[in-house]
Amino acid sequence: MAIKKGPTKGSGGKHRNALRGKGATPKAEDRVYHKASRAKKVAGRRKRADPRIADRRRAAKFASDSDELVIGRNAVLEALRVGVPSSQLYIAARIEHDDRTREIVKLAGVHGLHLLEADRLEMDRIARSSNHQGVVLKVQPFEYSSLAELADRAEKKARAMEAANSASARINARPLFIALDGVTDAQNLGAVIRVAAAFGATGLILPERRSASVTAAAWKVSAGAAAHMPVARVVNLNKAIDGLKERGYYVVGLDGGGDKLVGETGFETDPLVVVLGSEGSGLSRLVREACDAIAGIPITNMVESLNASVAAGISLYAVARARREAAAAQA
Repeated sequence: MAIKKGPTKGSGGKHRNALRGKGATPKAEDRVYHKASRAKKVAGRRKRADPRIADRRRAAKFASDSDELVIGRNAVLEALRVGVPSSQLYIAARIEHDDRTREIVKLAGVHGLHLLEADRLEMDRIARSSNHQGVVLKVQPFEYSSLAELADRAEKKARAMEAANSASARINARPLFIALDGVTDAQNLGAVIRVAAAFGATGLILPERRSASVTAAAWKVSAGAAAHMPVARVVNLNKAIDGLKERGYYVVGLDGGGDKLVGETGFETDPLVVVLGSEGSGLSRLVREACDAIAGIPITNMVESLNASVAAGISLYAVARARREAAAAQA
């Protein structure tokens, strides 16, 4: 029987593990015993102590690409004056102050905002622009309401007022919603919010798609009314309208080709939803079909159409007048 001969000295087999490679040689700065490693640690400590680097780390912590920002001295000052909900104010290091920046810093303190200082390059990164004039305001996201909650609250108030002795109180307490169909301009939306608040509307209804949202621009145009006017966002405006109709609401759409006039549809004293379309295309087909009446605003041939905020003001005034007349008739 043959016996297999084992590894012999000098063949490499006996010390194969000792001869196996241990990988690439580490860099000098990664070897803890090397002077390059000690120099790297010293440089790291010096870098972390640099106040400019600290500013950048703080700014990066609070800023992201999804933030809504107001940039520029005039825009930031106006936003703070009307009380746009904000969380942080970024201001350039060693900025040359003027009357505007001094008032900005004062108002930021009044509103309890975080004040963060950053160098010019970091301000450019935060603002995603170099035209920030050394001032950037981070705006808080608008808090939308649930349409079901708004309707429940409005109907509860209307039921409570049914026992009131005043006919005017009973009629004016009936819910009145404004729905926007395809209005994409934020400033137009802000103006509609202001008009709705002026005439005591219950709230606004916005679709999630193909619609403006309540941004800082809309808030400023509303002149602070956005703080008091609840706004609901719905996935499907047509389904939202159908849901309100099931709860006893009537729906009046505004369109230049309407067969009735605003304020004369017969639904003004009922729980009501007034739907406005965009200035260009008007109401969408499905929303138009869901309306109980289509009302128009009489205008001359010199003007083709009115924008949403002007149409909202006229229509809400017409509803308010119709309710006043109905209350007077019942008094």
